[in-house]
Amino acid sequence: MTTTPSSPSPSSPSPESHTLSVPGATLTYDVRPGSGGGAPLLLVGSPMSAAGFVSLASHFTDRTVITYDPRGVDRSSRTDGATELTPEEHAEDLRAVVEAVGAEEIDVFASSGGAVNALALVARHPALIRTLVAHEPPLAEALPDRDIALRIFADMRETYLRDGFGAGMAKFLAVVAHKGPFPENWTDGPAPDPAAFGLPTEDDGSRDDALLGQNMRGCTGYRPDFDALRAASTRVVIAAGRESENEMTARAAAGVAERLGLDLAWFPSHHGGFLGGEFGQQGKPAEFAKALRAALES
Repeated sequence: MTTTPSSPSPSSPSPESHTLSVPGATLTYDVRPGSGGGAPLLLVGSPMSAAGFVSLASHFTDRTVITYDPRGVDRSSRTDGATELTPEEHAEDLRAVVEAVGAEEIDVFASSGGAVNALALVARHPALIRTLVAHEPPLAEALPDRDIALRIFADMRETYLRDGFGAGMAKFLAVVAHKGPFPENWTDGPAPDPAAFGLPTEDDGSRDDALLGQNMRGCTGYRPDFDALRAASTRVVIAAGRESENEMTARAAAGVAERLGLDLAWFPSHHGGFLGGEFGQQGKPAEFAKALRAALES
């Protein structure tokens, strides 16, 4: 693998962006140098790109902060020709980024699909990570209603492949907003109207969406190696947002914490609680950063 820095613009010297060649992809990651001497902090999302962590990173100027675009998203291009990705593949990409940065120890905050990928990273390469805070990993495997959840996500992807982005994303938004276990007949009901969510009703023919196409099945259907995670030298914290309580991602986080014998850490706000306007979404980034710092430093 090779790494090539790209020069930041004179008006914006930070962050510094780098490209990293790995099997099947060229990754782009960013480094924001910190003013202190603490362990670097890697912020991980999936399929969310580095652009989603601008607000959160601004609250950790004392640490060097690393962000990256997962393969197939924004600046990280794929060359493997595959249509789907697995958490194991993402984990090896994360390993490559951590090794390229060259820090002796590193902490990780990972959210949503990024949390799934980071759990895979710790299970495979625990010596690389000092502390992992995994926020709301959407793991159907950890749910008591796992079988119906897996059917729902499979139906969602089939809808996307058959009818396009608007139809698939409407089902996704209905699922993530649902509180409590999914009823057995969930997929028997009428499909939600994409227009009700402000989504396109016409199919543009594309099938390359990073969420619905590339990552949906691999992420939600991933089975973590709980034995390896329990045995890892990495300190693992599983977290969920207070406003997400009883939603699928928070219920999954609670299930993962239980399987690991950990207490669930409650963070402020919701699934995107660290967002400060990125992608038009508003969480509580200052309060979220305070809770994250406490989790990392406790």
